[in-house]
Amino acid sequence: MPRSTRDADVSHDLRQAIHRTGYYPEVVADGVFSAAGGEEVLSYFVHHETTFDHEEVRRHLTALLLTPTRLVIAHTDEHPGDDLLPEPYTSTTTEAVTLTSIRTVVVTRMVANPTAGVAPPAEAVLTIGWGGVGRLDLEPAACSDPGCDADHGYTGTLAGDDYTLRVSAAAEGADAVAGLLAFADALSARTRG
Repeated sequence: MPRSTRDADVSHDLRQAIHRTGYYPEVVADGVFSAAGGEEVLSYFVHHETTFDHEEVRRHLTALLLTPTRLVIAHTDEHPGDDLLPEPYTSTTTEAVTLTSIRTVVVTRMVANPTAGVAPPAEAVLTIGWGGVGRLDLEPAACSDPGCDADHGYTGTLAGDDYTLRVSAAAEGADAVAGLLAFADALSARTRG
């Protein structure tokens, strides 16, 4: 369950939300709070997701935290045993980004049947950009002459692609969509230039 309280530490609520997922709560909480570095948590969003990989079911958990100075993203995956670790294991990856580094907070809200008036969004997508990862899409350049066979080089688009999270009321519930939007509002308020 997402929470956001203006300038109040919600670490306890975050820990409870992690435990409610039932997804390796001690392991996830250890990684999340280690990445928080002792800072208070002002807002958070916990996203527990199940995916299907061929014949296997895999679960993932992502926690987004907003501290007074940083955005922290923690993602935990589960893995079957392999050559290096014969028993099943988890991997937790964390990234902490200073709020002053965040360039964009993009929020997309999908509202069904808009002619009926304002309704809660059925889906929401949060994209956060800080210049850490970019995507370059190239294609051959051309001119307007249909008979031209000269090499015009390439043209393309460079897009920031740091972090994107999508939630849907159909899959995760309306509370999850509202929670992601509340987190996005809190993040936007803290990254005003």
